[in-house]
Amino acid sequence: MPLYKTITAQNQTTVYLWKIEETFEELAAGIDLQAAHADRVQGMKSDIHRRGFLSIRHLLAMAGYNDHDLYYNDFGKPHLKDGTGISITHSFEFTGIIVGPHAVGIDIEKERGKILKIAHKFTPLEEYRTLANEEALIRKLSLVWCAKETLYKMYGQPGLSFLQHIDVHDFQLGVDEQTTATIDFNGTKSLYEVFFLEFDGFSCCYGYPKTN
Repeated sequence: MPLYKTITAQNQTTVYLWKIEETFEELAAGIDLQAAHADRVQGMKSDIHRRGFLSIRHLLAMAGYNDHDLYYNDFGKPHLKDGTGISITHSFEFTGIIVGPHAVGIDIEKERGKILKIAHKFTPLEEYRTLANEEALIRKLSLVWCAKETLYKMYGQPGLSFLQHIDVHDFQLGVDEQTTATIDFNGTKSLYEVFFLEFDGFSCCYGYPKTN
């Protein structure tokens, strides 16, 4: 089974990343899904989405859980029945989960030029004028998007805006492996730790509340 990477983070938090190389049938072997989740995966038209769904169940097993331990709230945020924090992500051939005894978030995105067309919707572009070339700009914008998606998943509240409410504090591309970020929403401000990875043309961020 191609477990791509395991990261032991602070505060009893662990990240598990999977590279999808198996067939649907190989991934389905030994996986027992809730009826609603079985219906959901069978209804997926994309093979990579179906395989991604099952690969996440293998990651759950590595964390000591199974599909029956997982449920989603009305906002679509995943939860574990024992109260452990969890977040889930899937992009093309990569999936990932993060688990910890507190709120957590994770996101994986493929680094693509199309992010340049939507960047103004989630971050002030004038902050990136010092970057040397378009490739560096795509990489940094992808990491910022991942970071904001990570916090959005973690916060789990409708109405939260990437542009207006989430601020990822600046970091040096290719040098810094982490930064902090702030959510300022509905009169409440909260601070988070955010960590970066890049691999195989993908960006990945994970995070959790800053405790000190």
